[in-house]
Amino acid sequence: MKKALVCGAGGFIGGHLARRLKDEGFWVRGVDLKAHEHCTSAADEFVIGDLRDAGFCRSIVEHDFCEVYQLAADMGGAGYIFSGDNDADIMHNSATINLNMLDACLNKGVRKIFYSSSACIYPAYNQEDPENPDCSEASAYPAAPDSEYGWEKLFSERLYLAYNRNHGMQNRVARYHNIFGPMGTWDGGKEKVPAAICRKVASALDDGAIEIWGDGQQTRSFLHVDECIEGSLRLMRSANFEGPVNIGSDEMVSINQLVDMVCTIAGKTLNKVHIDGPLGVRGRNSDNSLIAEKLGWAPCQPLRAGLESTYSWIRQQVEISNSAATH
Repeated sequence: MKKALVCGAGGFIGGHLARRLKDEGFWVRGVDLKAHEHCTSAADEFVIGDLRDAGFCRSIVEHDFCEVYQLAADMGGAGYIFSGDNDADIMHNSATINLNMLDACLNKGVRKIFYSSSACIYPAYNQEDPENPDCSEASAYPAAPDSEYGWEKLFSERLYLAYNRNHGMQNRVARYHNIFGPMGTWDGGKEKVPAAICRKVASALDDGAIEIWGDGQQTRSFLHVDECIEGSLRLMRSANFEGPVNIGSDEMVSINQLVDMVCTIAGKTLNKVHIDGPLGVRGRNSDNSLIAEKLGWAPCQPLRAGLESTYSWIRQQVEISNSAATH
């Protein structure tokens, strides 16, 4: 039986990935600092441990893993990444995990790791115009990410590719663009934009108000987790393409448009109240030219379709939370 290791299996994307690999017939070992908050892991074996511990990393890697996915990172939404309060932890924790996993895999004879980088590596100077951001893979240099999270991701990209050159590994590097969907963090400060907006809309009374950080004209694209997993597997199993490559949607919307879309799904009319808050770059959108060229595939699911299932799940979580608070 084929065996796979998913680091970060207690997280949003890692949880979905473990289930997909199980559906494909893999024996899966999931690893994380904690169990998944929103579902029971599909992994055959789920190991709780700290990937910042080099000894622990060596203990969970076996030579016969044919696929290793390294998704574990210290991360969160804009409120976590751009506050400035968490920069040292973000850089130290994530870099340590990647250094440990590369060393453990190399020493156990595992030659191929999938690494999830981020669109946050792209230069801030190419993302000042909300209508015309440049996030082609070649635009990453001269480097100028807008956060320490982005700098760490860029360093780790180079680390994985250096192991390819110097140690004959075949690591794969993907740059994720704003992945969303059910079973993800939806409150507490680490949630991403789609989840935060779905929560705010679900919690609001019709004809009420919703707070939005900034003027709402900042643009982004958002990719449903199912398409993220599909793209990740295609890159991992590609014959000779290591990346880095964007895995994201090229359907760009403003935050105001995203709010309107969720309100329509919810059947609510809400007044937008723009407030100060951490914003990140003014515009970001996935450029899918390279993934289409190299893998013959690119994400194509409409944003609205993914938001419908995501909003339904988050509305249920809000209702459960409200019910528990009243009892």
